[in-house]
Amino acid sequence: MPVCSSTDCPHLQCVGEITKEELIHKSHGQCQDCKVGGPNLWACLENGCVYVGCGESHTDHSTIHSQETGHNLTVNLTTLRVWCYACGKEVFLERNLGPHCPVPSTKTLTSPLTNNTQGSRVLGRSTSLRLPPTGGCEDLGMETEEEEELRPRGLTGLKNIGNTCFMNAALQALSNCPPLTQFFVECGGLVRTDKKPALSKSYQKLVSDLWHKSRPSYVVPTSLFQGIKAVNPMFRGYSQQDSQEFLRCLMDQLHEELKEPLAEPLDNDQHSHAIAMDDDGPDDDSPSQEESNEAEMLIPDGPDSSHSFGQTNREWQKEKNLINDLYRGSGAAGSGGDLDKDVDTAPIVSSQGTIKSAVHMEGHCLTKMSSSPPKTNSVWPGMSSSHKKVSSFSSTKSQKKYRSVISDVFDGTIVSSVQCLTCDRVSVTLENFQDLSLPIPGKEDLAKLHSSSHQTSLIKAGSCGEAYAAQGWVAFVMEYIKSWWWGPVVTLQDCLAAFFTRDELKGDNMYSCEKCKKLRNGVKFCKVQSVPEILCIHLKRFRHELMFSTKIGTHVSFPLEGLDLQPFLAKDSSAHTTSYDLLSVICHHGTASSGHYIAYCRNDLNNLWYEFDDQSVTEVSESCVQNAEAYVLFYKKSNEEALKERRRVTGLLGVTEPSLLQFYVSRQWLNKFKTFAEPGPISNDDFLCSHGGVPPAKAVFIDDLVVMLPQNAWDHLYSRYGGGPAVNHLYVCHTCQTEIEKLEKRRRTELDMFVRLNKAFQEEESPVIIYCISMQWFREWEGFVKGKGNDPPGPIDNSKIAINKNGHLTLRQGADSGQISEETWNFLHSIHGGGPLITVRPNVSHTNASHPELEASSQSKEKI
Repeated sequence: MPVCSSTDCPHLQCVGEITKEELIHKSHGQCQDCKVGGPNLWACLENGCVYVGCGESHTDHSTIHSQETGHNLTVNLTTLRVWCYACGKEVFLERNLGPHCPVPSTKTLTSPLTNNTQGSRVLGRSTSLRLPPTGGCEDLGMETEEEEELRPRGLTGLKNIGNTCFMNAALQALSNCPPLTQFFVECGGLVRTDKKPALSKSYQKLVSDLWHKSRPSYVVPTSLFQGIKAVNPMFRGYSQQDSQEFLRCLMDQLHEELKEPLAEPLDNDQHSHAIAMDDDGPDDDSPSQEESNEAEMLIPDGPDSSHSFGQTNREWQKEKNLINDLYRGSGAAGSGGDLDKDVDTAPIVSSQGTIKSAVHMEGHCLTKMSSSPPKTNSVWPGMSSSHKKVSSFSSTKSQKKYRSVISDVFDGTIVSSVQCLTCDRVSVTLENFQDLSLPIPGKEDLAKLHSSSHQTSLIKAGSCGEAYAAQGWVAFVMEYIKSWWWGPVVTLQDCLAAFFTRDELKGDNMYSCEKCKKLRNGVKFCKVQSVPEILCIHLKRFRHELMFSTKIGTHVSFPLEGLDLQPFLAKDSSAHTTSYDLLSVICHHGTASSGHYIAYCRNDLNNLWYEFDDQSVTEVSESCVQNAEAYVLFYKKSNEEALKERRRVTGLLGVTEPSLLQFYVSRQWLNKFKTFAEPGPISNDDFLCSHGGVPPAKAVFIDDLVVMLPQNAWDHLYSRYGGGPAVNHLYVCHTCQTEIEKLEKRRRTELDMFVRLNKAFQEEESPVIIYCISMQWFREWEGFVKGKGNDPPGPIDNSKIAINKNGHLTLRQGADSGQISEETWNFLHSIHGGGPLITVRPNVSHTNASHPELEASSQSKEKI
């Protein structure tokens, strides 16, 4: 077959035809000389040769075969990596290994378990998974030949496709953040999303092009630009946009597409009943998945589904009465919550660096109108008892926490405190941030920040006076005199101090004290609780008034190394590394209405600075960078100990002595180890379930999630970082598979019952009472029963469609609501709970009127 390669290996022409099925078949075999099994078997790619030999972890018969026969090319049967003995390096096949068999873009070989994923029951077995061989230097991203390269990777420009310098500068600055870039380059198999517009896929492709070994002069970011315009219409058209707003929009969308729920420990009872349903529940009469997915709020015209609805009126009425009796017997006559619950307001520091007020509900996790579900031992017709038990338990939807590579890299935490000066009550709030928006202080602000009296008051108040504690009167006077002649000398430390300084709340900005129940004078200040791996700083250079915008052109000096956040840490902060080095800086030249963006970035491979101006990439000096008019800066934690640890592990991986045990480690955590200053404990939870097995959904791409390490490397990493758990054997979790099947059965049961009840409702000519339900909640429930989401929708929330008139809840005019029968409401409410209950009664006594009057009534468990 014809093969081409970016490495121009002259021996690729000798490769013969081979298919993926043949490679998989060979991977199950043995070395033809020593009869040892896999993994780490190598197959000769010479045309007409069928030799399979062991690697260097055993007797290395594959190398001996090459020396004796002169066959140069061999492929690892587990990773599909191709090695040329003559060239002495890895080569890359850019075509196919045979008809209809694409070569994996990284170093993965689909697990043999892939063929079992067609049937969910087959996946439920505790099946062994075949994984990549022991990781080497390449798994830690260590460059082996970079010193010989005259032009390192990453020096690729971006074409301006219509006033897009704001985007190009932001992308180059983000691309030169190693923790994020290495994730998209080396953990590309983890970039999986079904959310439109799949911006993470576009960004992964762009990063791969920017850091490709072929080192193109520039690339055109068309796909990513189209995706960002689909996410936010603000970026449509050809007008100049704000680079920092683009960054925030891009990072938010990447987080949304790549986020995964954090594993939370559950007690045994709770976990075992999370989605429990009796296996003996009736599913013989349930519609198929395809038929169920066709069920809608309104039954379409046409023949009935596979279910028989040919019940007599007497039989159907009997079932309806049974449903209503069961519901009323459960004590769930009302579902409305108390509308007058107390609320607690507390200040929150937003990611934009501003203080806003947040409302914390007492006793409600969703809305004020939510109510607890009815507790009953009754069972719905056609539903199992265990399903009913689960329903009452799962009706309260807990707020899940999520993480992604974006939150891992950029998230920090600020603790904000507001103290009432009358009663001394302190309200404390924690809030995550992904960037700090810092003000640029003027002359008066600088004088306050640097004055000794202000230092003393700040230090006593627990704010950021430590930043200037070492400065004396002489230095302050000299700087003040210089500011009169050459303007104020503003440093990045000044901007941080201005952001973290205390703020007096008085006059029109008085604080609403929860204890005093009045507006009081207060003091507000904030500190850093946890520091991010990469600190993104945005300087507020633009002021947007009602009719015009202005730009602050003050030069802010910033350090290339050693930015210290220690003065701004909270006293109980557990942060160890607080020193940061500059990675990249985005600059804006021009005015508030027009201008041009460029970026200065430090290449991580040679530690030299480069200017990225659209397509142009030019090497610059450090002094050029320090004189730049900074707008957005990216700083990375600095930790020399982390570099030493990587060298130690690399040395351990170079030891050729085979180990008796191999350990599987998260590929994502290894990426942290090689790029983070503080990678944290080993976390294998991203490929394990709570039972210690591989979740069925991840079994297909398990080789994208793990790397196999020898025992000596694992022992060193575990003793240094802790965490885990230790994994020597991978298997598909049978418990998770059983829960998935039970959850699927619950979906079918709920959907089937709804279709039956709703069809009967459609056939009623003159219903006595109509129940209203929020379409927003109904769409969440519909997505759940149709398999579009794994989580139940939580309690019914009719708060947005209800309005309180004279003490009665009625349907809000124009509300996004649907109409269901009493039996349907009772069915849904008995499972999910919530409320409030809103009904509409057609007035049948006015049949001659052109518009029948509607009488709205409401019932609630508690009086409003």
